[in-house]
Amino acid sequence: QVQLVESGGGLVQTGGSLRLSCAASARTFSTYTMGWFRQGPGKEREFVAAISWTGNRISYADSVKGRFTISRDNAKNTVNLQMNSLKPEDTAVYYCAAPPQPYTASIGINGNSWGKGTLVTVSS
Repeated sequence: QVQLVESGGGLVQTGGSLRLSCAASARTFSTYTMGWFRQGPGKEREFVAAISWTGNRISYADSVKGRFTISRDNAKNTVNLQMNSLKPEDTAVYYCAAPPQPYTASIGINGNSWGKGTLVTVSS
C-alpha cells in the first residue's frame, strides 16, 4: 500500500484559488496512476481528477473541468491539484488516492490507498 499525506487545504472566498499537494511514500510512485476525490457535507465521496502513471492521460469530473488542473512530479513523489475559480459547492474534504495495483490505466473508488484528507472551504 502507498502512504499518502495531503496538504494545502483552507478557507477561500468564491472565485479564489488553492493548490493541494499529496506526498506519497512509495519508491514505486512513478508506476501508479493517482487520483483526487472529495466528499462534501452529507454527500458521497466522488471522483475529481486523475493522472496516469505515464502522466499523459488525465481526466476530470465535469464539475471541475476548466477550473482544476492535476499534475505530478515523480522526482518528488508528489501529485498536485490546482483549483481555480472556486465555488461554494467545491467545499469538501479532498483526498488523494492510489489504486491497489501499479500500471493501471485509471482509478476507481474501491480498494485504494487513501490519505487522511484536507479540508477546503469556499465561502460565498
